[in-house]
Formats: sequence, structure tokens, C-alpha cells
Amino acid sequence: MSSAELPREDWLPAAFNGGHAYRDRISAASPSVVAFYAGRYTHSDRALWSERLAAGEVWRNGQPLLADAPLSAGDRLVWHRPPWLEPAVPVLNEASVVFDDGDLLVLNKPSGLPVLPAGGFLEHTLLAQLQGWAPEARPVHRLGRFTSGLLVCARRAESRAWLSAQLRESTAAAQPHGDQEYFGAEEHPHSGCLKIYRALTQPLPADWQVGESRDVTTAIGRRPHPLLGEIWCAADVSPRAALPSRSCFTLLERRPESCLVEVAIATGRPHQIRIHAAAIGAPLEGDPLYRAGGRADPQVLPGDGGYLLHACRFVLRPPARAPLHLEAPPPLPLRITPGTTTILGFTEA
Repeated sequence: MSSAELPREDWLPAAFNGGHAYRDRISAASPSVVAFYAGRYTHSDRALWSERLAAGEVWRNGQPLLADAPLSAGDRLVWHRPPWLEPAVPVLNEASVVFDDGDLLVLNKPSGLPVLPAGGFLEHTLLAQLQGWAPEARPVHRLGRFTSGLLVCARRAESRAWLSAQLRESTAAAQPHGDQEYFGAEEHPHSGCLKIYRALTQPLPADWQVGESRDVTTAIGRRPHPLLGEIWCAADVSPRAALPSRSCFTLLERRPESCLVEVAIATGRPHQIRIHAAAIGAPLEGDPLYRAGGRADPQVLPGDGGYLLHACRFVLRPPARAPLHLEAPPPLPLRITPGTTTILGFTEA
């Protein structure tokens, strides 16, 4: 990949997109188009959907609807959402490429850049930027908009398949300290990948010693949320849809009002580190969404930022190849205080 093919700008300025068509097929009869949309897209109430209908934004079976009407099973609806303003986002550049062998492409994603269209972003995404210089590459997993660090992409469908499986479920048994010991990687060298993050949390319990590692196994499930309908949170004790989840938190450094931690995750659940940090009573510093205990603030959305979370080290195990060690150095606030020797066996400048 030539650096000339990569964009040079640091930020993509705020701009209007081209609008988007949201398509739905009706599975069961409904007495009202407005009622269907208010139930389907809960971010807008019935009054707003009535305004959109009157403005000609909603079509049924290829024809515009100007008034509410009943729906039949098999009807096809399209909401033609007009263009909207997307916020400024960072732009990938030549320094963003951590590894590229012509198939596997690993990027150091900047904080503030969404990976895929969602949450009000359509064109200001990492996926859209990839189309300009690596059009065959597709992200294999997702990092939150304000999570920085290693993002794994692949050009071949076969590579995306094995990468997705590794990133979704890592190795099984958690052990502290060092790439060869986390999650039993030493005993089971071909059992999966290693994913290690850095984060700042609110103060951990006083009995948690620097250098100490603890497992967090709080299950993650969907719970009601007034702005989204449902949201991922710490699950109840025995919900049907709860996903088993596992993270290993290591305390690296205590600071006056926060703690620097390293987190190895054995599963790849939505917002797992944010939820697990909150579940143990130490939400990520500045996280507006997840409260102590792992529940979500009903007035906050997942895409709201303010926290520091960075994917700093991955070990991937390609089929029939040696393990691939990848690293994206953490930003300055997530580095150990200069001169401090850590339990991980190195000193960060």
C-alpha cells in the first residue's frame, strides 16, 4: 500500500450526507403506518412520524404516502430520510496502518471515529474511509466510536471468518501477567487470540493491590432503554438472553482520582469492558453511560464519549502460521507514569 493512496487530512469537517433510505418489510398486518414506525424506531415519537409522513418521506410499495394508513403483511415501506449533518471525525493516515500483508489489514483507529454506520453516522465512518484506499478490506470486529487502538480488517472472506471466530471467543482460562500467561495461552497455544486493552477507571476497591489481577464474569444482556428501546448492560441473575462474558482486570497504577488498568478480554461482547468496569463499582473515568453496578443511564446513548479506552495489544493465530503479535502504543494519559517499573516487567518512558 502506497502512502500516497492514504488521505492526508487530520479531520474530516462536519458536513451534510446524502440522506438514506431505511427499508422495512411488514411481517404482520398493522392498523397504522405511524404506529408501526413509532414501535420500530423508538428514537422518534408518533407526532414526529406523522410529520415525516405528511412531508412525503414515507413510501409504501413504491408510492408516497401522505396520510396514515393500515398495513398488510408483505407491504414494503421505505423511509427516505433527508440529508443530515454529520459531526467532524478524525481521518486515517499512513501512520494508522499497523500491519498489512495484502489480506490482513490492522489499523490504529483514532478515538472519535465510528467504525460502521450507526448512531447518526452514515458517511463519516472508518468503513467509508477504507473505500478510498483499501476497498476490499472490511472490519472484522467493531470498536466503539471513542475507543482507540487496534482494529482488525481483512480483504478475503475466508480470513474474515477465522478472524471473527478468534476475536469473538478467545482462550478459556484466565491467568495474570504477560502475553504467554493470559487466558492459558501457554498451555493452549492454538486455542485463540489475546486481546489486551488499557483504560482509566474510577478508583478500584482499596484492597486491590497494584499488580493484582482479578476476573470479572458478569453476564451481559439486553435491558429496556427509553431512547433506544433496549441496550446492552450487566444482565440480571438468570436472564435467558444473557451472554457469558469474561475479562481480566490488572491494576497498573493508582492515581489521585482514578486507576490505570490493563484488561484482557476472553469474550467480545458489546461494550464489555465498559460494562465490566461498572459492574465492579469502578466505571471508566468519564463514561457518561454505565453506572456503578453495570446498568445504563436512561438519558445517555452508547456513542457518547468522555472515557479513555485503547486496544493496545493483540496476538492473532492465523491458520498454519506463527502467531502474529500486534501493538498500538497507548495515548499519553494511558501510559504508566514515567520512571515507574510495572509488574509487567518493563518501564514506560
